[in-house]
Amino acid sequence: MTATALPSPSLRALRDAVRARIPGAEAEFWLRAELTGTPLVEPDPEGDPAHRLVTFVRREDPDRPAADVLLLLHTVTDRDRHAGDLTGHLMHRVTGTGVWALSHRLRADHRASYQFLPGHGTREELLRTDRISWRATLDRAVPDPLSRTPLLPAQGGRHPSSVLSMPDAPPQPYVADDGDGAPACGTTLVREVDGRRVTVRLPPGHGSSAVPHAVAVLLDGEMWGSVPAAGGMLDRMHADGALPPTVALLVDTMDHRMDDLSCSGTFVDWLADTLLPWARAEYGTTSRPGRTLIAGQSAGGLTAAFAAYRRPDRFGLAVSQSGSFWWPENDPERGEEWLTRQYATGHRRPVRLWLEVGLQEWMLLAENRRLRNVLRARGYDVSYREFNGGHDYACWRGGLADGLSALLGDTDEAPGRDEDAGR
Repeated sequence: MTATALPSPSLRALRDAVRARIPGAEAEFWLRAELTGTPLVEPDPEGDPAHRLVTFVRREDPDRPAADVLLLLHTVTDRDRHAGDLTGHLMHRVTGTGVWALSHRLRADHRASYQFLPGHGTREELLRTDRISWRATLDRAVPDPLSRTPLLPAQGGRHPSSVLSMPDAPPQPYVADDGDGAPACGTTLVREVDGRRVTVRLPPGHGSSAVPHAVAVLLDGEMWGSVPAAGGMLDRMHADGALPPTVALLVDTMDHRMDDLSCSGTFVDWLADTLLPWARAEYGTTSRPGRTLIAGQSAGGLTAAFAAYRRPDRFGLAVSQSGSFWWPENDPERGEEWLTRQYATGHRRPVRLWLEVGLQEWMLLAENRRLRNVLRARGYDVSYREFNGGHDYACWRGGLADGLSALLGDTDEAPGRDEDAGR
């Protein structure tokens, strides 16, 4: 790595110390990195307080040295992968050391998951961007062992990811335990409803009140049960009073996404007419649409907004995160951004929506803004925000908690006694 490619003051100091043959210079560098955690976050070289210089570092494995190391910074790397060129995401070796490093100038409110992929073959092989090669890259990538933040778990045998949360990123108080003691735990039950797997999360003290519980349907339930660990998040929200007693229904959809999560009336009607009545009979959930929420991400975000449009009699609240509102693609009969046009032309539904999208989501940002504009123009009760991140559970897990709290935690919508009480 040349001096011009070494923007980090910490790495320049390491380079100079190694050149001066100061004993233990690299060992001291790694000791500081272990104590403070990585990546290194330093002042912006351009002096802008709204930005930071973020340097990702990886220690060489002396037992299996890498020919190259690829940094996978969620969405930032994906954008260049879609463009067919990952060269800019190769880390550089600091001369005379076992330090691999790559710096990014990022806004101080950025949040993203990230991993490293050590390459032991050819550089050409490491930089392949076709779909099959990219899936293999994701299968082999590993987290940062020196990160001080809790890992983001993965599914399907993949390694977890590390998480970069810049100092001004939105707080996520319910994502991980703050160390002050675990709250009372809810109960997790795995059930099959009409042939579909549903994970039920009951709030602490479930069954102790005659008032029917609010209900939250989480799409892609197999992801929320493991990757962001929604059960613990819900427990912390209940303990903090950020969420009234709520039964969460985590509905498996990952194996049926193309069928279920593309504005499927059949699927949404199943949720409304089969799943919700079943939950009411089994767990005492409310039948009030104003206390019934559906939440999803990506295609699930599209489906959550569609459910509120199609079945406002059952789903009065919808949380859409990074919704795929471009849908459908190459469909001359329906045309692009079909759901947005339905909201623009159909009669206004008595629903409340909470939408968010990442500023790094170049394929979704404009479409989400257009839906926001339509909803506002039509007089919908809609909350909308943009976060500085991407299509990433590291961002969505905090956003889901905020959406649940904003819609279900509204005391004006939560009278002391539900009209369903006692039924």
